[in-house]
Amino acid sequence: MRKLAFSLLTLSLIAGLTTACGSSSKDEISNAQPTAAETSSNQQQEPVNLVFTYNGGPIEKTVMENSIAEFMKKYPNIKVDAQFVATDYTTKITTMVAGNTAPDIGYLPADIALAWAEEGKLANVMDFLKDDPELKREAFLPNIWYDWAPGKSLGTSTAAEAFTLFYNKNLTDTAGITVPTTADTAWTWDQFVENARKLTIDKKGHNALDAAFDPNNIKQYGVQFGTWWGSYMNMVYSNGGAYLNDDGTEFKLNSPESAEAIQKIADLINVYHVMPSPVQASSLPGMATAMQTNQVAMFIDGQWSLLDVDAAKVPFGIGVLPKMKKSVTLMVGDPTVIFNSTKHPKEAWLLYKWLANPETSLELHKGGLWMPLLKDWYEKPELIAKWAENNSAHPEGYKDAVVNQAMKNGIPGLAYTVRNFPTIDSIVTPALDKVWMGESKAQDVLNEIAPKVQAELKGIAGK
Repeated sequence: MRKLAFSLLTLSLIAGLTTACGSSSKDEISNAQPTAAETSSNQQQEPVNLVFTYNGGPIEKTVMENSIAEFMKKYPNIKVDAQFVATDYTTKITTMVAGNTAPDIGYLPADIALAWAEEGKLANVMDFLKDDPELKREAFLPNIWYDWAPGKSLGTSTAAEAFTLFYNKNLTDTAGITVPTTADTAWTWDQFVENARKLTIDKKGHNALDAAFDPNNIKQYGVQFGTWWGSYMNMVYSNGGAYLNDDGTEFKLNSPESAEAIQKIADLINVYHVMPSPVQASSLPGMATAMQTNQVAMFIDGQWSLLDVDAAKVPFGIGVLPKMKKSVTLMVGDPTVIFNSTKHPKEAWLLYKWLANPETSLELHKGGLWMPLLKDWYEKPELIAKWAENNSAHPEGYKDAVVNQAMKNGIPGLAYTVRNFPTIDSIVTPALDKVWMGESKAQDVLNEIAPKVQAELKGIAGK
């Protein structure tokens, strides 16, 4: 699941992230059906052909097909060739760009987005926003932008995504555990560990707090916590740590605060035995099935997993992430971009705005795969009700644990800001495997790789 934020990156869990934006204020993106006058005006314009590329799961494919069809009804002079790429999306889009057949607009893996923008392959959406009467940057969440230089941005992530705590309600109820949903009431790390121990059960029925507990014969783990950067950085930031310093000139994952957070996650595996090791996790089913079959009681994962968990009819709840020193959640998501090679930038911008409107893809928001990008959809009750209430994918507590957290305590993921991140991550991730397996301490491993990482640092994008 490590690849989520980048290409997303691949994550099967993230079938595909996509934009969300919209507002009931003066900045609202219009998605109303065209009037007769508008249709007549559009029909008089020169016909334009756009190519739009995207990927995702079958639900996303269907919703996007319907959305594009509605767009073409509103703008009958614009024909959109929507190309769904089922596999190897990065390879496909790279080949198209190399062959001078880039789409006009499309999804783009985050791991290549900043580099392509700096190479001049992507349009600066700030040029569109400054002249747009409907939409301004200030209407968006501030923590989902891909800026590559002052005043230059390739846009936002396709959808806002945040991390949260999923749990099987039947298991927590049986254990007498109430999971908090607000930042003020979030479990401390010690409280989180204690509850994970209560929820970890061996084959004889002993939990991990029992002296008779057998860590070699576990039938139910208390928690599963991803070991990719999107997961562990939640706790690094919560503990006051960082990946790099503010200007991106110094590696900081080996700071005491950062290393301590990573070590505490590893201790869930090797000290408390409440979490499967990467090897053990590889033999478990996917998150939804693992929860449904009582093999894992709690998961820390991206909110996009709501789609799968709800579809599996898991009796689940949502809680706020545990905190070490402060309550945070990491924001991740691949961007949708306009390519500089487009011959129709104005029309591409119209499609970009259309796709950014939650009203045009509401099924994906209500279903749990996406979160909106515009602040109004987190603040105005009538808009929140359209996606985050009165549906099975968004249980009680979601608004506090996810909606409010994303707005108030959301921190941009590393792929939004760290230049040369794929190369850096290729050093860090395999090194941390030794920590997860209990072979080395986090501080030692991170100190060891620090010189290698330092040599690859190229600063923070947007500064």
